[in-house]
Amino acid sequence: MRLVTYATPDGPRSGAVVDGGRLLDLGAGPLDGVLADAAALARARDAVAAADAASLPPLDAATLLAPVRPGKILCLGYNYRGHVPDGVDPTAGDPEWPDVFVKTPNTLAGPNEPVVIPPGATDVDYEGEVAVVIGRCAQRIAIEDALDHVAGYTILNDVSDRAWQRRQSQWALGKCSDGFAPLGPWIVTTDDIPDPQDLLVEVVRDGVVTVSQSTSTSIFSVAYVIHHLSQVLTLEPGDVVSTGTPQKLSAAQAVHRPLGAGDAVTVRISGIGELTTRFVAAPLDAAPTSANQEAHA
Repeated sequence: MRLVTYATPDGPRSGAVVDGGRLLDLGAGPLDGVLADAAALARARDAVAAADAASLPPLDAATLLAPVRPGKILCLGYNYRGHVPDGVDPTAGDPEWPDVFVKTPNTLAGPNEPVVIPPGATDVDYEGEVAVVIGRCAQRIAIEDALDHVAGYTILNDVSDRAWQRRQSQWALGKCSDGFAPLGPWIVTTDDIPDPQDLLVEVVRDGVVTVSQSTSTSIFSVAYVIHHLSQVLTLEPGDVVSTGTPQKLSAAQAVHRPLGAGDAVTVRISGIGELTTRFVAAPLDAAPTSANQEAHA
């Protein structure tokens, strides 16, 4: 089941995608409450099964918001193994622990919002990632129980300003410009993705595939990451854990060019869908405002 949050004049509403292109309304408010309520999810599934798609409005006419309003956006650094020569142990360079950082709430953006390149930014980059959405509180849980606390999966573009990132040992200022976490377009519930370690992550920049790698090559599985994080902090419904990006293909690394106004990046993940982000220049006389944040307010 694919679930969305969309904007209306009266505030955000929850919805489900029917037959790939129709929108079924599920009631007022964002998805956070639905995901945390097993009975509400069951009612949503029943409604989708009974829906007459022909009578529903088209999904592309709706203004989609980020599907959840996470209290926390937790992200992973290096979490995919690169190519190694034959005969070399691919796990030899694995870190002992996940490298975790935070993206702050101001970074959240809806799936169709453009990302504003901050004035003076010289090396803005993209990272296409599988994002895990928490459905049940997780506090010091066992690894074998971790996936039971997941509501579903979506896509996050971990936009970064590499110049700011290189200026300090901590990454916050390079990761947390306004709108630097486009999320969506929907959440795919776990019943439709039984194995998050069997998804193909691809990124297309201006028509060229720059990333293509399976989550089977990730160092830390989704289950391990949820278990690991829950030992330190409580994960709550609606929280997002973004699982890192594969390395760019060699040809893309060789011709690296910072993102600029007019560029577009599409992250596509098998079983989830596509998230396309367009980049625009900052206005000269006004600070950027997130339509997603306003609609969720």
